Amino acid sequence: MRFSWILKAMVALLCSMTFTAQAVTVTDSRGEFSLDYVPKRIVALEFSFVDALAAVDVSPVGIADDNDPSRLLPAVSQKLGKWTSVGTRSQPSLEVIASLKPDLIIADVDRHSAVYKDLSKIAPTLLLPSRRETYQDNLKSAAIIGKVIGKNKAMQARLVKHHQVMTDYGKQLSVLNGKTIQFGVARENGFYAHSPESYAGGVITTLGLTTPKGLDNENASRQISLEQLLALNPAYLVVGDYTENSIISKWAKQPLWNALQAVRDKHVYHVDGNMWARCRGILAAEYMAADLLKLVKA
Repeated sequence: MRFSWILKAMVALLCSMTFTAQAVTVTDSRGEFSLDYVPKRIVALEFSFVDALAAVDVSPVGIADDNDPSRLLPAVSQKLGKWTSVGTRSQPSLEVIASLKPDLIIADVDRHSAVYKDLSKIAPTLLLPSRRETYQDNLKSAAIIGKVIGKNKAMQARLVKHHQVMTDYGKQLSVLNGKTIQFGVARENGFYAHSPESYAGGVITTLGLTTPKGLDNENASRQISLEQLLALNPAYLVVGDYTENSIISKWAKQPLWNALQAVRDKHVYHVDGNMWARCRGILAAEYMAADLLKLVKA
C-alpha cells in the first residue's frame, strides 16, 4: 500500500513538472497571454505569422491566404505541409477556422481585434502586430511566437542566423552606401511610398542603406504624387507592382518623370509588390535583400 502511494505521488509530481516545463507566458498586444501546452493545430491569420512558423519548420493547419495561395512567399510555401485556406486576412471565416479544431490562433491586432472575442471562443488567440508593423516589431513577434509554440531555442537560433544573413547582404550592397533608395507600391491609380518606419523601409535601413528625407515620422506608407516623388528624388527607386498597368506607366509619359535622378541614371527597378509589401517576416526580409542585390548587380 505504501509503495502504491509513493508511486502515485511520483506520477503526480512528474505530471506537475511536465506541466511547468510546457507552460509559457508572454506579452501580446492585449497583455499577458499564457498557454500550458505546446500547440499542434495552429491557424495563422497573417502572412508574417506563417513566415515565423515556417522559419522554425512548423506548418499551420489553417492560413488566411486571401483565397490565393500564390500570395505566400515561395520560400515559406516550400516549408509547409497540407493546410486549409480560412479566407482573406481582412475577413477570415470563423466557421472554417472552427472546423479545423485549432489549439492556437495567431491574429493581427490591426485586422482582428474586432473579432478577438469570437476567435477566443474557438481557441486561445495570440494577438500580435502584423499590418503596418515595423521590421523590428516583426522580429519581436517572431520571438514571441517561438516561445508560445515551444520553439524558443530554435527561433532564437534562427534570429541569430537571420541577423548574420542580413549583415552579409548589407556588405554586398555597400555599393549603394550614401545613395538614397525609395520603395513604393504602385497601384492602378496611386503610388504609395513606404517610409523608413515601414516594414520595407526598416529592411532597407537594416541593410545599411539610406532612404530619402521627407517621409520621416510616417508609420507605414502614404500615397504621394509625382511632384512629391520628385521632391524625394531618390537615387534608386524600387517599385512594387500590384498591377501590370500601374500609375507608373502614366507617370512615365510626363516630363517630370524624366527629371527624377533614378530615371536619368536608369535605377528604377520593378519588383513583385506582393512579396515586398504583403509578405513580411524573417524569410521575407531575406528574400527582399537577395532581390535587391540581384537587381543592382544586373
